Amino acid sequence: MRRSIDDAIDDHPTSDPERPAVSWAVGLSDDCDGCGVGELRVLLTTEEHGRAGYGLVAHMAPVTARRLRAALGAALREIGEDPGI
Repeated sequence: MRRSIDDAIDDHPTSDPERPAVSWAVGLSDDCDGCGVGELRVLLTTEEHGRAGYGLVAHMAPVTARRLRAALGAALREIGEDPGI
């Protein structure tokens, strides 16, 4: 089972050839070789925009996905933004 949750492009200016825009996608999967048969994982894919298939995919257990969520929330608070949910 694979399911896409959300995807977008980061907010870096596309006019900077030194730092190309990055695409990201979040999804779910239960077919990770080595993760355990049937174990649901949260997938985070990042890749250079326009270079689909050449990025990295993180396969995160729920505890790791929550740690990433907490880190993003902490970063938002550091810049004075509401972390939301």
